[in-house]
Amino acid sequence: MSIADALRGAGAKPAGKRPYFLEPQVERVLAITMAMAQELAVARQRADTLERLLLEKGVLAEGEIDAFVPDRTAATERALWNQEYIARILRIVQQENEAVGRPDDIASEDVAVEVGAES
Repeated sequence: MSIADALRGAGAKPAGKRPYFLEPQVERVLAITMAMAQELAVARQRADTLERLLLEKGVLAEGEIDAFVPDRTAATERALWNQEYIARILRIVQQENEAVGRPDDIASEDVAVEVGAES
């Protein structure tokens, strides 16, 4: 997978304009913060599980993780992951920038109002 493909996938979004329940700027910061919190929580749980299993099985010694230095391949893979991660976190900013070029895009709440009016 190329970096461009990964970034495109990380920025996928549903059709239509994004609905806002708070001020758009507040929602933007909240969306970014929650994306980061979700990513961090999952990563923390997985790292904790791995460390506990490896220590329990005697595969890893205490402090080995802190002393690890990645090789070139690992560093490259980490750099790609970091770019994908930032793209996911800043997805809302990217989508809003793309929406500027589509001012006639219909918001999902507008569709709901229109469908409700037809009933």
